[in-house]
Amino acid sequence: MPAPELIRIVSRSSPMALAQVERVRAELTARYPATRTEVVPVTTSGDRWMGDLSKLGGKGAFTKEVDAALLAGEADLAVHCVKDVPADRPLPAGTTFAAFLKRDDIRDALIHPGGLTLDRLPAGTRIGTSSVRRIAQLAASYPHLTCVPMRGNANRRLEKLQSGDADALLLAVSGLERIGRREVITEVLSAETLCPPIGAGILALQCREDDTGTIDAVSALGDRDAFREATAERMFLHVLQGHCNSPIAGYAKTERNGELSLRACVFTPDGKTVLSAHEWAGPLDPATLGTSVAVALLRQGARDLIDSIAH
Repeated sequence: MPAPELIRIVSRSSPMALAQVERVRAELTARYPATRTEVVPVTTSGDRWMGDLSKLGGKGAFTKEVDAALLAGEADLAVHCVKDVPADRPLPAGTTFAAFLKRDDIRDALIHPGGLTLDRLPAGTRIGTSSVRRIAQLAASYPHLTCVPMRGNANRRLEKLQSGDADALLLAVSGLERIGRREVITEVLSAETLCPPIGAGILALQCREDDTGTIDAVSALGDRDAFREATAERMFLHVLQGHCNSPIAGYAKTERNGELSLRACVFTPDGKTVLSAHEWAGPLDPATLGTSVAVALLRQGARDLIDSIAH
């Protein structure tokens, strides 16, 4: 089947989201030179709201307007960061993931104007972040540091850092690379130092289920390792049924020999309790691996821990 003549791509209107769309457009153009693409930008409720995301229903605040445009036929393809797509409930009826693009860097970055690394930050240093995942891990390993709430796109947070709203920032390496700001990074933190969010560094391409022409075209952009890793991670989160205030972290990794593993953690918000599990898939499919790791954490008490956190 020939590729469609036109593919309309809906995305959040932030600079990072639009940069992600440009990556998709470039890959589509390279594969299908005759196919035109148009961008349909939308501003989501999550982008407009600078308060606690739980008051908007959690991460779905970043996707519902995008989903609505796709379902209304205003666009043919949606580009999402997998980490922003809720995994505790199914995708909107009538939509499907057609592809997961090759994974970018999953790690977090420290930005400090004075060039200090995380281990050298003095007591009382204000770290700008509203991520419960980052806050819990810093509380567990760096209790002498202070987290101050900070939301907004990466450029806006960098502006807030410059104006003195915080002494340092934690941002995703992949996000900074996508907007061409890698030069601001002081230190790239290992996944062992700061375990990443589920779906970190993966872009998902979502289509209407009945739009077989677009699905066939964009599925060719998919990466097998990213598909397996995203499937394991999202099933893990689905079984765990964590909410937006749950400090949950984890990542699947495909080794050079094709072996897949999943490492994951659940924290209390103050970092004083940490539950962790790490398993190899072996003969298991990715979804079953995700289920197995979630069950291992549930056996350690993850259900009571998650349910005890207000949301």
